[in-house]
Amino acid sequence: MSTVVKSKSLWKHAFEQLVSDRMALMSLLIVIIYSLVAVLSATGLLAGNWADEMGPSYAAPSGEFLFGLDIFGRSVLAKTIKGTEVAMSVGLVTALISAVIGIVLGAVAGYFGGKVDEFVVWFYTTFTSIPSIMLLIAITFIMGKGLVAVYLALGLTSWVSLCRLIRGEVIRHKDREYVHAATAIGGNDFRKLFKHILPNVLHIVIINFSLTFQTAIKSEVILSYLGLGVQGRPSWGTMIDDAKLELARGVWWQLAAATLAMFVVVLAFNILGDALRDSLDPKLKGK
Repeated sequence: MSTVVKSKSLWKHAFEQLVSDRMALMSLLIVIIYSLVAVLSATGLLAGNWADEMGPSYAAPSGEFLFGLDIFGRSVLAKTIKGTEVAMSVGLVTALISAVIGIVLGAVAGYFGGKVDEFVVWFYTTFTSIPSIMLLIAITFIMGKGLVAVYLALGLTSWVSLCRLIRGEVIRHKDREYVHAATAIGGNDFRKLFKHILPNVLHIVIINFSLTFQTAIKSEVILSYLGLGVQGRPSWGTMIDDAKLELARGVWWQLAAATLAMFVVVLAFNILGDALRDSLDPKLKGK
């Protein structure tokens, strides 16, 4: 019973601290706006005509064309919005894949210990010995180019840090009184692990989720810039790749639009992640 009360006080304290932090609230609002734009773009209500020719090639930003036009006369603003859909979907799916793998492997290793723990530790130690960019490139080459390949490549290479954290926390929690109480009333391993222990380390998953989200967005941009990412649709990475040749002609607006869009959302996630860490991590509050 005391564990439940403490858990509630932790979440209540975290909520109050987040509400009192103006920068965190502003960052959360930005993330919500980006998410809403991505949903509206996916449903075709926004930037559905991104591929249409809107005017002359390389028209500069103006009242009519807010972010200007590209070489084919397409709206850079519409392409940026469509790129937001790609970026947010990549961040969400990657973070979900990473969370599932990291939680399952970390929880199983930490709880059961012994040979299971040794195997999981050996596996992620070997996995991290390979440079991440090499793994990303290898997976995308094997699976082919496209959005699904980006989802899987980023998701399968970003779970290690969460796995380590969950493993350590499960090891710390599995011998506590509330777990022994669950054993005494006949709780099996699955019930003790997933109903009692994991809810008490959920704050780590939330913090890691926000960090993985913004890291995935940056990684997708890199892959698309290298020509290994999204194909046949705009993304911030492909826009930056196109812009590298446009700069010699004085056409800067496509680069500026993609870079600004990425900068704002990544900064918002960084600030929000720091705020979540400060409010949810009991060690930082002396609890």
